[in-house]
Amino acid sequence: MTATTGPILPGQTLGVLGGGQLGRMFVHAAQAMGYATAVLDPDAQSPAGLVSHRHIRAAYDDSQALAELAGSCAAVTTEFENVPAAALQMLARSVPVAPAAAAVAIAQDRAAEKAHFVRCGVPVAPHALIDSEQTLAAVDAQTLLPGILKTARLGYDGKGQVRVATRAELADAWQQLARVPCVLEKMLPLREECSVIVARGRDGALVHLPVQRNLHRDGILAVTEVFEGNLPSVGVDKALHAAKSIAQGLDYVGVLCVEFFVLEDGSLVVNEMAPRPHNSGHWSQNGADVSQFELQVRCMAGLPLAQPRQHSPAIMLNLLGDLWHRAPDGSLVAPPWQQVLALPGCHLHLYGKTEAKPGRKMGHLNVTGATPEAARATALQAAALLGIAPF
Repeated sequence: MTATTGPILPGQTLGVLGGGQLGRMFVHAAQAMGYATAVLDPDAQSPAGLVSHRHIRAAYDDSQALAELAGSCAAVTTEFENVPAAALQMLARSVPVAPAAAAVAIAQDRAAEKAHFVRCGVPVAPHALIDSEQTLAAVDAQTLLPGILKTARLGYDGKGQVRVATRAELADAWQQLARVPCVLEKMLPLREECSVIVARGRDGALVHLPVQRNLHRDGILAVTEVFEGNLPSVGVDKALHAAKSIAQGLDYVGVLCVEFFVLEDGSLVVNEMAPRPHNSGHWSQNGADVSQFELQVRCMAGLPLAQPRQHSPAIMLNLLGDLWHRAPDGSLVAPPWQQVLALPGCHLHLYGKTEAKPGRKMGHLNVTGATPEAARATALQAAALLGIAPF
């Protein structure tokens, strides 16, 4: 992030590289605080571009478009980690960028990411880099199999991953993944999954949301539950400490999500990080006094970071395209929103996507309640109405 003389105050323009739903929610948060917004995304129908003051329709590596974005904004952020790090470097020559290209580049490469976790003293699963016939042959099967072979770059929501149990399956999987550099991770006995969202300011101030318990289905986040006692307190303390260490080790500025596996013995290993707001933090829009998207605005604008306070137990349900159906005449039938919104504490967030596809994130439902039991009961009712499997 380039040096700046002071905070960027409302009335100025904040930019975001990427026009998906995370960019859309960032734009909404920035606009609510009085900022103008600009989005760079090649899709004319991008969710963020549709609601932003300005939409620059161009590729992320278009130097002219990047210059236009930098020239019109007081600061720039990104809404997903797979934008070219070089684009962030180019922007940073003339405008503050948070998070910095170096941090995003580490998050784009599983091998570099794991090396960073190890440097920060955070436990990781046993793993090995496979990028040649020699490294494939050198795999210690007793230590690393059965495991999951993951592409080192460009994997998300379960994509670019293959489970393997034998050397033969490992060799076949690497071939299936086009022999690109991969990381083989040993499969561990998991009890559950959790994540931590931290926000770190230019001045090094660091705040966090409560630890979030997550349920994934088919590699995609399905449910997040956040309330006191959702995880043992020892695990909560360890996850918070680890996430803060990872952010500090990057000299990070912005919102960072760190995902963890909780093993059967209660110990934690870090899975991966996302240098941006995260699906598991969406509950904060309705369950906390400061959302992860407002934290993103505050970080990039150099505003004070207030420690968020959770005011209601909360559960987030991911709404995938599978919940929409085709009528006999071919028209798209939406889920029963009227029935869902009749339930107390239900807050609907849709992303403005016109085409529902299986596995595509169309929106989310935040459910808040006076108690964890009340929130859970309502969330299960909503899930039944929507056709989401119980949890």
